[in-house]
Amino acid sequence: MPELKKIEIRGAREHNLKGIDIDIPRDQLVVITGLSGSGKSSLAFDTIYAEGQRRYVESLSAYARQFLEMMGKPDVEHISGLSPAISIEQKTTSKNPRSTVGTVTEIYDYLRLLFARVGTPYSPATGLPIEAQQVQDMVDRIMNLPEGTRAYLLAPIVRDRKGEYRKEFLELRKQGFQRVKVDGAFYEIDEVPALDKKFRHDIDVVVDRLVIRPGLETRLADSLRTALDLADGIAVLETAPAAGEGEPERITFSENFACPVSGFTIPEIEPRLFSFNAPYGACPACDGLGVELFFDERLVVPDPSLPLADGAIAPWRKTKTPYFLQTIEALAKHYGFRPRTPWKDLPERVRRVLLHGSGDEEIRFRYDDGGRVYTVTRSFEGVIPNMERRYRETDSAWIREEFERYQNNRPCGACGGYRLKPEALAVKIGGRHIGEVTELAIRQALAWVESVPESLTPQRNEIARAILKEIRDRLGFLVNVGLDYLTLSRSAGTLSGGESQRIRLASQIGSGLTGVLYVLDEPSIGLHQRDNGRLLTTLKNLRDQGNTVIVVEHDEEAIRTADHVIDIGPGAGVHGGEVVAQGTPEEVAASPDSLTGQYLSGTRKIPVPATRRPGSGKALRVVGATGNNLRNVTVDFPLGKFVCVTGVSGSGKSTLTIETLFKTASMRLNGARQTPAPCEAVLGLEHLDKVIDIDQRPIGRTPRSNPATYTGAFTPIRDWFAGLPEAKARGYKPGRFSFNVKGGRCEACQGDGVIKIEMHFLP
Repeated sequence: MPELKKIEIRGAREHNLKGIDIDIPRDQLVVITGLSGSGKSSLAFDTIYAEGQRRYVESLSAYARQFLEMMGKPDVEHISGLSPAISIEQKTTSKNPRSTVGTVTEIYDYLRLLFARVGTPYSPATGLPIEAQQVQDMVDRIMNLPEGTRAYLLAPIVRDRKGEYRKEFLELRKQGFQRVKVDGAFYEIDEVPALDKKFRHDIDVVVDRLVIRPGLETRLADSLRTALDLADGIAVLETAPAAGEGEPERITFSENFACPVSGFTIPEIEPRLFSFNAPYGACPACDGLGVELFFDERLVVPDPSLPLADGAIAPWRKTKTPYFLQTIEALAKHYGFRPRTPWKDLPERVRRVLLHGSGDEEIRFRYDDGGRVYTVTRSFEGVIPNMERRYRETDSAWIREEFERYQNNRPCGACGGYRLKPEALAVKIGGRHIGEVTELAIRQALAWVESVPESLTPQRNEIARAILKEIRDRLGFLVNVGLDYLTLSRSAGTLSGGESQRIRLASQIGSGLTGVLYVLDEPSIGLHQRDNGRLLTTLKNLRDQGNTVIVVEHDEEAIRTADHVIDIGPGAGVHGGEVVAQGTPEEVAASPDSLTGQYLSGTRKIPVPATRRPGSGKALRVVGATGNNLRNVTVDFPLGKFVCVTGVSGSGKSTLTIETLFKTASMRLNGARQTPAPCEAVLGLEHLDKVIDIDQRPIGRTPRSNPATYTGAFTPIRDWFAGLPEAKARGYKPGRFSFNVKGGRCEACQGDGVIKIEMHFLP
């Protein structure tokens, strides 16, 4: 059979395509271009990719097919020459707060393995490397406990793992052990309840029960040796205080890693210790999210220009009781300020007392409770400590919800935002722990990986060589697609559509597949021209591996680089759906019918405006912005003008406009819960009444959402139909003409317009 040189498409009618016939060369970089809405994506994604994916999935077993989301069969008469298809679209990656650039690219998995295999643990107390403990060191540590201390010596044979462990219990009984501690409770070994294999369990064997007293050293050494052999070099001493004498204390001993000064020990260095998605490695304070909730002063006092008497403190503003006003008057009398003074003009000490309390200083308060007048002398708790206490103590969901309006996120105080336990952050390579490595920009992380072999012994270098190669390759691919400014700890939900797509593109290059059909949707979007060449080189590398690369693109440089260009048009919607021109970029540029060709050849141009709008003469000023990589930036945004913020990818455009300006404005103008990037001030917001962020998120929340419902155009249309004489005679309301509510929608399809029939098991 001759080798197929092209993808043949006959009679494609998907969406607005008008029965087009086209041959697309295989193993080449093909760019499909044309006006927005002309049918480019209908040809590339809804026809070529959909059919390629459908044919591949149909080759799988019926059992496997039920787990895969299959696309519908496209409206096309004939397609031949297809390969298994992979699409790389602009959909943003996971919105899960635990998902980061490192986890999405799998680089973090290799970093966990690297730190587990060649990392050196350091003591947080002394800063020195932690050495292995000898049995005698453990005996000395235990004998230093107060005489008479009762304790269990345990061997932790199972830690946070799933399973039933019947065989293990039988083996322990044969060895003569009588008691075990399972999931925090002690049992005789014959009375252990059946364990559910779907849940994680902790199992400790009771090796010895001790009362600390002189002369115990020999017995203790033997028992420790038994426990260490049972649990791969780890033993735990758990004190057993009498009732009412406090909680049991667990002291971990390790033949492997322990600090002789502070007693800081690491049970075992394994990859899951560095995972913030597993309880074994996640910071216990923030559960591995890296952030904690706190009452934000900027939300408690959203408008500093208001005086206290007019509701400057937002939580006190809603209540009708005179209690808070009388409290303010008492504080004003004590500290000598006027309640009508704007918040921003109050002395710093007064503001601190109002928000955080007076400490030990007592204040005389006078209250008039509906005719009952009384005075009380006490310290003032402060608005924020009061809210923290009530939030902690309340059982009311309504009060919690009300208080959450004044809360914001900040880096976790326990782990510093690194998401991991102290034990994981104590392990370092080349002077950095894994959290610090993920905070580096990808280009800096690549330089760090290159320097790692210098800080390792020859033996550890041999262990790390294969792991470092994988990390180096993946970081190199991210640099090649223009993402060297991202950090591995960057949350995946904050990436733009173009960044998400280029991350997936880098992952595909790393897979090294050949003979695959790749379909990409405008990969250059959001990328500075400086980095465009690297992206196009990456696409050519993908082609040179023996793959067919089809790109939907408007970018001139991408069109000129392509081996084959297809121009869809001539117009958009019903006026498009035809192949206007195809061939090499030069042939398309020479085509008189191609609108794209006219711009390529220079026949048409986009003129530079001769005059600019004068604007309103007012401006927004951001003063001293220091978020992310901004270096004390002060900038004016003129109002009443079309303002463009540009710069190379990763230069700080989004940090300035979205993280600093928009989030500060939405807090002040819209009352939104945001955490703006730090800046000294945003001036000029009094000239605006609201702020709107138009981003790249998809607009449809349900399959029934369409442009008419999203824009609100469907509401007057329904009202119009409901006002017709026949509708009035039948008593129809606007809901009768809605496909989202009962009474209006078709009940057979629930208003979806299509009925889904599961056909996985049909022949």
